[in-house]
Order: sequence, then structure tokens, then C-alpha cells
Amino acid sequence: NELLNSLPVNTNKDIRDKAILELMYSSGLRVSEVSNLDTKDIRSNKSIKVLGKGSKERVLPLTERAYNSINTYMKVSRETFANEKSGEYLFLGIRGGKLSDREIRRIVKLRVGTFPHSLRHTFATHLLDGGADLRIVQELLGHNDPNTTQIYTHVSKKQMKKKYKQSHP
Repeated sequence: NELLNSLPVNTNKDIRDKAILELMYSSGLRVSEVSNLDTKDIRSNKSIKVLGKGSKERVLPLTERAYNSINTYMKVSRETFANEKSGEYLFLGIRGGKLSDREIRRIVKLRVGTFPHSLRHTFATHLLDGGADLRIVQELLGHNDPNTTQIYTHVSKKQMKKKYKQSHP
């Protein structure tokens, strides 16, 4: 949260980039899923419709922060990027077209100094550390195979050992 709070919101690009980062951390989306979002995919009930791998559709909840950040971007900044190439794509580049996967990766690296998958990994790890069931995390991430989700549990096991050592006499 401190990292996201420290992001600037002085320019339209800043506002867009913060919305992307809030969304990725809030929902654990893949870069390609963020790139392909349409404005109509953001729902007023603070959820988002996502078309994932294998054209699997899922609806995910959004945090209040992510929802507000996306709404600010849509109301304040999106129109400054929009032109005839924009269509209904949610996140637009400076030339008006949808942001490419590569550009989203560059934004994440520039703004938070890490790779986009780290945000996805952090999303899953924080859910597991907070007590979420592995099956729920699997659904949220859009994984078919529970073994794919299992890789996110190793950090939680470390957390468990740490808490055990702190708590047990």
C-alpha cells in the first residue's frame, strides 16, 4: 500500500499508470488481460469482467482503491489519450491506441521497479497469507490446474514458519 500510495498523480500518464498498478495488485490480472480490457468491463458493483487464457471469462472483485483509481482515470485522463483508434479499450497509449503488453510491462518496471508477474504473485500470496482458500485463489487467478496455484504457497509456508517460531515457546 505504501508503494501504491507513493505513486504520483500529477499528469494524465501518472493517473493512467496508477490505475493500471492498482488494478493489477487488486485483481492479480495478467498483462494481456489488462491490455485487452474495455471500458464496459468495469462494472458499477466494483467488479471487472476479464477474458483470460483460453478465452475463459471470469468476473473479479475490485478493491475500493482500484475502483476509484480506474474511475478517476476514466473521468479525468482517458479522454486526453482517446482518438479514432481508441475504440472502447480501457487503457490507452499517448497515440490513442490500446496499450500493448510490452508497454504495460515497461510501465510496471518504471513505476514500481519490478515485473508485472510480481504483482500477480503478491496478490496471490497476500490472499493466502490472509487466510484465503487455495481453491478461491485458483479461481481468482484463472488457473485450470490447482498445481499451478500451488507455487504461490511457498511464501505462505515461510510466513507460517516465522509465525510458529514467534508464537511457540
